[in-house]
Amino acid sequence: MKQKRKTRVPVKKKKIKNTAMSHRVPLILFLLLLVLSIWSFISPHDMQVWWTEMASVFLLVGALAATYKRFRFSNTAYLCMWLWCAMQIIGAHYTFEYVPFDAVTRLFGFERNHYDRVAHFVVGLGSIAIAELLWKRRMVNGLGTAAWFSVVFMLAIAGIWELVEWIYAEVDGGDAGQAFLGAQGDIWDAQKDMMLDTMGAILAAVLFYMRNRKSPAPHVSQRL
Repeated sequence: MKQKRKTRVPVKKKKIKNTAMSHRVPLILFLLLLVLSIWSFISPHDMQVWWTEMASVFLLVGALAATYKRFRFSNTAYLCMWLWCAMQIIGAHYTFEYVPFDAVTRLFGFERNHYDRVAHFVVGLGSIAIAELLWKRRMVNGLGTAAWFSVVFMLAIAGIWELVEWIYAEVDGGDAGQAFLGAQGDIWDAQKDMMLDTMGAILAAVLFYMRNRKSPAPHVSQRL
C-alpha cells in the first residue's frame, strides 16, 4: 500500500511573502501621511504655526526613511508613530486649540479642547519604538530594562518638548507662539501634557514586554 506524500510548504516563498507584506505596511502609512500633509497644507488656520508644528513630523519621517534599510521597527511601532504624525498634521492645519473636537468636549463636559491631551498620550505610545531599538541593537541586557528606559526616554523628550514650546512662545511673543504653546489658559498645561506622555509610554512599554517576553534575544547580526 502506497503512502501518501505529505505536501511541504515552501519555507523560502513563505518568508519572501511575509517580508513583502511587512514592507508594504510602512509604505502605505507613509502614503497616507503624504496625502494628509497635502490636505493640511491647503489653507491652514495659521501658516506660521503650520510650519512650526510640522517640523517635528518632517524630522521623524525623514529619520525613519533614512534609516529604514539599516533598521526596521515592527509594524506596531510604525503604526503608533503614524498615529502621532497624523494627529500632529491635523493639529497643524487647525492649530490644536481649534481642531473640531466638540463631540468629545460636550460628552465629558470639558471647558477646553482636549485634542492636544489625546495627542500627548499618543506621543507616549512611541516609546515602543525606543524599546525595540534598545532591545534589537542589544544596547541593554534585559527586555524589562529596554521597556523601562523607553519610558524614561519618552519622559525626557516630553520635558524637552515643553521647554521648546515655552521658548518659542516667549521669542515669538504673538498669537502664533500662543497657538504653538496651546495652554488654553491652563497654568498646569505642561505638567498634564507630560503626565499623559508618561501614561502612553507606560502602556506601550507593557505592550512591548508582553509581546516579546517569550521571544529569544535578538541575534548579534541585528546590531548596527
